[in-house]
Amino acid sequence: MKKTAIFILLITFLIGCQQENFLAQQIEKRDTQHDYKEEPESFVQVEEEDKEQGDQRNEEEQKNEQKNEQTDQNQDDSLTVIDNPDSVSLVVNKQRKLPDGFEPDDLVEANVRYYPAEGDPKRLIRKVAADALEDLFAAAKEDGLELVAVSGYRSYDRQKQIYENNVATKGQDHADKFSAKPGTSEHQTGLAMDVASAALVAVLEQSFIETEEGQWLEDHAHEHGFIIRYPDGKEDITGYSYEPWHLRYVGKETATEIYQAQVTLEEFFGLYP
Repeated sequence: MKKTAIFILLITFLIGCQQENFLAQQIEKRDTQHDYKEEPESFVQVEEEDKEQGDQRNEEEQKNEQKNEQTDQNQDDSLTVIDNPDSVSLVVNKQRKLPDGFEPDDLVEANVRYYPAEGDPKRLIRKVAADALEDLFAAAKEDGLELVAVSGYRSYDRQKQIYENNVATKGQDHADKFSAKPGTSEHQTGLAMDVASAALVAVLEQSFIETEEGQWLEDHAHEHGFIIRYPDGKEDITGYSYEPWHLRYVGKETATEIYQAQVTLEEFFGLYP
């Protein structure tokens, strides 16, 4: 009887082990199948649809970019190319552009106080305008005012960077009011200089006219051959908002006539938009 009981216990133990092994195998098989199970058809379809929509969006974006580039090219082709870019009386604006590759060959640094560091291209201006700028700064100093030159010459590529950055950060409308498209900027002529108060050098805003320096420039810039290129109330003619800091050299005679008549450069030469 004792041997029989032991035998029965042994058989029961072996059966129990087999069952555990079987259950373990089933669990492992189930987990393995789950790991390699394909995604439900509906989920795969959604992914494919998302990918197709993404591809369509990319194609649409590329088409829009190409369309915008073509529009810009068409607009650029419609502009009048200035045939006398070396003249101090040239008019460059949204309808009139400088010749491709134009760069003044007489750029120098005026002997005035500058905001940009030495060697910065923004310190450059054409020789004839540099001489006049020195006289203007000296006259302001005699009247107890300190001016500082902020931004002069800009190359085509530099203007392109500025314009595109303004579009990206402030929007197309704002950029077109305050920033010229490359090839149509006065700064590329080498005859323009942005000027500020030495005490408020970082402020190139319309409020500059409220400073003594801003008022002085409005009243006396013409005496040294400069005009306020983008005057207040003439935005529909110049294409740009009021910039009391933007000086443009045109020579004493022309500057004086423009100042006395209180007109823009476009009106003076009969070049209306």
